[in-house]
Amino acid sequence: MPKLTHTTAIPDTLITTYLEMTRRASFNPSFLEDTSGFEITRMQIPDVPFYLFLYQEVGEQWHWRDRLQFSYERLLKILSKPTVTIDVLYVDGVPAGYIELDHNERETEIAYFGLRSSFFGRGLGKHLLSYGIAQAWEQGAHRIWLHTCNLDGPQALKNYLKRGFRVYDVQEESMPDRYLNG
Repeated sequence: MPKLTHTTAIPDTLITTYLEMTRRASFNPSFLEDTSGFEITRMQIPDVPFYLFLYQEVGEQWHWRDRLQFSYERLLKILSKPTVTIDVLYVDGVPAGYIELDHNERETEIAYFGLRSSFFGRGLGKHLLSYGIAQAWEQGAHRIWLHTCNLDGPQALKNYLKRGFRVYDVQEESMPDRYLNG
């Protein structure tokens, strides 16, 4: 089956939006009621090839490039950090998406999150995001933060805001070469 590629032209300006949630009471989860046929499983060992499969399958259409520029050793070091967790959503045994959290002393970054395109439109994104946020609060976070940009999926920012995040910064810059030449 051919890969789906992102066909939208890349804009001249990269707009990055930073969001945070600083109170658990702000969290507005949206879990699916019927979870038959899918499960979320934590990666127990750092598996760089599988991680890269997920990263590319989720991010290719949105021009994700950052982690593709890292060496195997650098990715292994990141994935091996005791603060990093990667939870993979499986639908009928097939990897559908993932959420990567980096837990620090008092805050958790949602480093990467997304679904493969063939799993869009089923409510799985809001469910997986809600799962990740719940995990962060259970790990003792006092603040959960993330960033998104105008290259991400059109529902990304809406999903974050609906889950209870608030925007705390927006930055604009000329589109980096890694996105233009990727």
